[in-house]
Amino acid sequence: MKILFQGDSITDAARTTLGGESLGCGYPLFVAGKILAEYPQKNFTVINRGISGNRVVDLYQRWKVHGLNLEPDVISILIGINETWHEFNNNNGVELDRYEMIYRELLKWTLKVRPDVRLILCEPFMFSDSQAGEGYKAGENWAAADAWREDVDARRVIVRKLAKEFDTAFVPFQEVLDDALKSAPPAYWLRDGVHPTTAGHVLMAEAWLKAAAPILGI
Repeated sequence: MKILFQGDSITDAARTTLGGESLGCGYPLFVAGKILAEYPQKNFTVINRGISGNRVVDLYQRWKVHGLNLEPDVISILIGINETWHEFNNNNGVELDRYEMIYRELLKWTLKVRPDVRLILCEPFMFSDSQAGEGYKAGENWAAADAWREDVDARRVIVRKLAKEFDTAFVPFQEVLDDALKSAPPAYWLRDGVHPTTAGHVLMAEAWLKAAAPILGI
């Protein structure tokens, strides 16, 4: 079973810096380590093609080479935070309706080419300033972080909708991370409100494996 992770910098997690077939140093690596060590008889292959800065439009542009041509059996997608980030910082984001439209077309294209592929859709996430409290600023130019969170929450609704529409697995990353605030402060999980720390990536890997277990047969 060949598993492909796709997305932006959260999935990339220094993969492109390390080069080669590196899985990076984030949740795809922790997922791979777990299943490869515990289920050698299942002959899993794990590939990471996340690229920092990507939006759904960028993902769609490279989907044939970095997605379909790899002939994966399972595809995990986490995309959406840069649609918000780029809009608020550079006026170059992806509007909600266009995000949904392109994401849907990407899924339809995938299933047309690989009708037996199993899909795992992951919700985008972030911590806002008001959620984090005094003294924690989530990233550069984060004055509008509460507005960012509203936008990201709207994208979460879209991803959940698409997961239901296409009958895919769904990973509730935002819910998991919000719940984690009961045990440690925001910076313990997300170093800038978006990018996970090691602890955050491990938490994500655990949530991903829980959602993906029926697909992977583990």
